[in-house]
Amino acid sequence: MALPGDPVLLLSVVNLKLRDCYPTLDALCDDLAADKAELCAKLSAIGYQYDPQHNQFK
Repeated sequence: MALPGDPVLLLSVVNLKLRDCYPTLDALCDDLAADKAELCAKLSAIGYQYDPQHNQFK
């Protein structure tokens, strides 16, 4: 599955996948062949950081 390029859509899809399918961000990135640093940078640009305790971007 290709992740969306739009940061707001990306946030929605990633948080949905983290909630329903993956126990960690690393697991999501490994399975979807996504670059973790790039993903975090895109979401950081709109004010969201990964919270490993809650397994979501906040």
